[in-house]
Amino acid sequence: MKIAISGKGGVGKTTLAGGLARYFAENGGRVLAIDADPDSNLPSSIGITVQDAAKIKPLATLKELIAERTGAKPGTFGGTFKLNPRVDDIPDEYGMEFKGIKLLTLGTVPKGGTGCLCPESTLLRVLLRHIMLKRGESVIIDMEAGLEHLARGSTESMDAFIVVVEPGQRAIQTAHQIKRLAADLGVNNIFVVGNKVVDDGDRKLIEEGVAPMPLLGFMEQSEDIREADRKGISAYDIGGDFKGQIELIAKKLSEII
Repeated sequence: MKIAISGKGGVGKTTLAGGLARYFAENGGRVLAIDADPDSNLPSSIGITVQDAAKIKPLATLKELIAERTGAKPGTFGGTFKLNPRVDDIPDEYGMEFKGIKLLTLGTVPKGGTGCLCPESTLLRVLLRHIMLKRGESVIIDMEAGLEHLARGSTESMDAFIVVVEPGQRAIQTAHQIKRLAADLGVNNIFVVGNKVVDDGDRKLIEEGVAPMPLLGFMEQSEDIREADRKGISAYDIGGDFKGQIELIAKKLSEII
């Protein structure tokens, strides 16, 4: 199972990604969690401490690795470098292990204009393609907010997209835009998870707004999640309703894919 979690900024993508990674690992799955959001918060959502998360070096910042694999100095644009660098060892060599999850943090690639072709972006794109096609574990990618990653085609070969939607028209509109762009990439399994839900009115707004996209479930507005964020721990470790909601979403997803 290889899924990308997307949506408008601030809707709770990382909360869902961390919860799903923990659930699948806890239930015997091999999980590769990829933090593709430049505003990296997936480590804490999984449960990695702030101190350990600070030790993580995003792949895009590993200048020696990028130069070795691509044959070009990072930060250069338009030069000559390998378009198919070796990447098969990167997940095992550079991933952080935590409770049955292997975590990779991609980092931010400098932008040299539309359609950037630079050593960093090439290495990360080839790595993602390798992971999608060659790796056997479940893959959960916490995508950057918005639509740019879809326009770059960096999430091709996914089994499904999960779009996180909060009760609001902007989040709903973003979900429909993601659906259209994902379909252009050949990904037709587009699911929705509602987040920050307070009452039946919120549920109805999301259900009607995202139709005909299927809903996997809801995550309620929760003091447990706020408390986890304040403490810098995973909401999954607090338990309560959040853990049960993640379980329902994960089981429904597993039945479909």
